[in-house]
Amino acid sequence: AALLCESNPPARAAGSALHSLFIDGEGRLSSCGSAPPYAPGLLGHGEGVTQLNTPTQIPSTLGERAVSVSAGDFHSLALTAGGAVWSWGFGGEGRLGHGDTQSQLLPKKIEALAGRRVVAVSAGGGHSFVITAEGAVWSWGDGGFGERGHGDEQNQLLPKKIEALAGQRVVAVSAGARHSLALTADGAFFTWGEGGHA
Repeated sequence: AALLCESNPPARAAGSALHSLFIDGEGRLSSCGSAPPYAPGLLGHGEGVTQLNTPTQIPSTLGERAVSVSAGDFHSLALTAGGAVWSWGFGGEGRLGHGDTQSQLLPKKIEALAGRRVVAVSAGGGHSFVITAEGAVWSWGDGGFGERGHGDEQNQLLPKKIEALAGQRVVAVSAGARHSLALTADGAFFTWGEGGHA
C-alpha cells in the first residue's frame, strides 16, 4: 500500500475539455465547467445545472472525505478515504460502472466494488479503471478499441478484473481516449487499445 501511495499520489484536482474537479482541505468536492446536452450530469450538481463559471461545491455527500478525482471526457470518478468509488455524468457504454447505461446527475457509489479497497481511479474517453490495494486493475465501459484490456471490443457495464495483468502489482494506470497505460511496481510498462496515430 505504501508503494501504491508513493507511486500514485492522490489527485486533488482534475480537468477535462469540458469540466474541472477539485477537492478542498476538508475532502469536499467542487466542480466547474459546462455539461452540454450530450454529457448530462457532468458537473455532478443535479438536474438543470449545465454551466458553472467558478468552482462550486457538489451538493451530494460521499459519506466520507474524497481523496482523489479523475475527470473523463463525459464522466467523473471520485475516490474516498475508505476506498469507495463514486461516479457521475454520462452513462453511455456503461462507463459509470453501475450495471446500466443510465446517466447520473449526482455522484453515485459503485456498489459492484464494495468490499474492495480501491487506491486509485482513472476516467478516460468512455472507459474507467481502478487499482485495488493488492495492485489489481479493474475496468469497465467502452471497449470499442480494446481499451478496457479484456481482449475483446465489448462494452462492460460493471467493473471487471483485467486478467491479463494477473500476477503484476500495478501502481499506476491511466485511461486515455481510446487507449490505456499501466505501470507495475517493478517498472514494467503495459499499453493497449487503439494503436493509430503513433
